[in-house]
Amino acid sequence: MTQPGVIGFRDVPVPEMGPDQVLVRIVRIGVCGSDIHVNHGTHPFMSYPVVQGHEVSGVVEKAGPSVTNVKPGDPVTIMPQVTCGTCYACRHGNYHICDSLKVMGFQTVGTASDFFAVDAAKVLPYPSTMSYEEGAMIEPLAVAVHAVGRLGDVMGKGIAVYGAGPIGNLVAQTARGLGARRVLVTDVSEHRLAIAKQCGVDACINPSTSDLSAATVAAFGPDKADASLECVGIDATMDQAVSNARKGTDIVVVGVFGQKAHVDLGLVQDRELRLIGTLMYQEKDYRKAIELIATQKVQLKPLMSAHFPLERYADAYAFIDKNRDTSMKVFIDVSATK
Repeated sequence: MTQPGVIGFRDVPVPEMGPDQVLVRIVRIGVCGSDIHVNHGTHPFMSYPVVQGHEVSGVVEKAGPSVTNVKPGDPVTIMPQVTCGTCYACRHGNYHICDSLKVMGFQTVGTASDFFAVDAAKVLPYPSTMSYEEGAMIEPLAVAVHAVGRLGDVMGKGIAVYGAGPIGNLVAQTARGLGARRVLVTDVSEHRLAIAKQCGVDACINPSTSDLSAATVAAFGPDKADASLECVGIDATMDQAVSNARKGTDIVVVGVFGQKAHVDLGLVQDRELRLIGTLMYQEKDYRKAIELIATQKVQLKPLMSAHFPLERYADAYAFIDKNRDTSMKVFIDVSATK
């Protein structure tokens, strides 16, 4: 992408591979909300030109002599974080919030190419029973796993999720998959709520047509939810999360706020609510995401909206813009592998 909305293609050599690297033949790329911001020129933390692609699945084409975790022919996904390894966060195991964090497809080269050379440590195999579409969705599911994990153990708890877009849906499903007693999800799109129902979410509420406070009590009882997750990134849903939270509970801020939020901190203070940030994931979140898919505790097929070949990358963005309320996950087909 040379500038917002302009995508070009060029022939380049197959990348050289180091001894501790693998060459991955890219098969599928998922388009996410951050990619859309790049297409619109509204992403605050990157510059053009950029090769996109960070939700990805592929096949190991070659493996360097030092590689032991994967072998040629393995279906794999790639963890797109590039970290320094030396800052305080990295030294204490929190590399996902590295002081110099870069992400493939944003601040460094992404995977939108036939072949991609990458450190073997960033590559994770997944079961061959999973589709390449599911493989490409491991990354956004890992976002959800990490977000829910910020609450600690959710076994037996009531969880409210504000927003039923791709991430909100995956957050709700992850909470269920990790043992939540009951999950409520909200959205103003009946289409997205219908998909959430199809995925097994317990209560799906449209706050534009229903009384959200009453619906919350109906779903969880007078004690309301044990915790909440905001998955949209706008003032309206954050206000709903704060207003409907039980006193003394946690709200995880999952949605990316494109504009500075206006939060009623007086209410947060008065009710002793805790606002918790969450960013990306760690390898353990990827592994849990793979487990949730493999054990069918999370359903991904209802979220799969459309496919576009690599040379029609721009058409994928046009489709998403035209079908904002009904498209969930759109894929770029890099390889013809089924």
